[in-house]
Amino acid sequence: MSALALEGATARLGGRTVLDAVSLAVRAGELVALVGPNGAGKSSVIRALAGLLPLSGGRAVLGGEDAVGLSAPERAARAAYLPQERRIAWNLPAIEVAALGAPFLTADDAMARARQALAEVEAAHLADRGVAEMSGGERARVLLARALATDAAALMVDEPVAGLDPEAQLMVLERLRGRARAGQAVLASLHDLPLAARFADRVIVLNHGAVAANGAPMDALNPDILSRVFGLTARWVEGPDGPLLSAGRRPWAVQGA
Repeated sequence: MSALALEGATARLGGRTVLDAVSLAVRAGELVALVGPNGAGKSSVIRALAGLLPLSGGRAVLGGEDAVGLSAPERAARAAYLPQERRIAWNLPAIEVAALGAPFLTADDAMARARQALAEVEAAHLADRGVAEMSGGERARVLLARALATDAAALMVDEPVAGLDPEAQLMVLERLRGRARAGQAVLASLHDLPLAARFADRVIVLNHGAVAANGAPMDALNPDILSRVFGLTARWVEGPDGPLLSAGRRPWAVQGA
């Protein structure tokens, strides 16, 4: 049974189809990267699974149950969600923000879980600092810690490495891969194709709200997909730490034709 699934999911926003009969699934113990151009539907997939995007067709499934029939606390218990938006309304200490990811625990246990999650993302030193006093990258780590503080079976993260320096990007993806190896189902939207190829067990490529490819990284990100979806004339080369993309743009993409 998949921890996360969309079955023929269709959704519209502002008169535009953002999901077009999307079917996908993420199993326990698997890190799946969701990739695609801007506007391809990556955030819409995650928001639909989180119950934040109404579907006009198909369904979202969490832990084998239709998400529509679950209460908000039941959805939260099945899947943790880290949105792309990183604004926080109040200048709370990082430890209190991270503890919000464990709402079903006692206050003491939630704080202990929060400290553990902050340490996991190398942000323990930020525990008592107000989030409004942090850099964007520091705040991103605190919000990731909030998502990691839950014991949900699945973890959905939308652009978790956006705005982070290269070292922090690698750290975050190593932690997400570690969560998958520990048994969580992890779905992460990413823009960086080499990082997706390096860390993901499977890659799902979206284009115009539909699934264009779904498979092992090198299969899903094959030259045809790279050209047709991303406008790249590219090939993969093996680097010392994983696959690297040697790429250019198609002539029409450069000319804007």
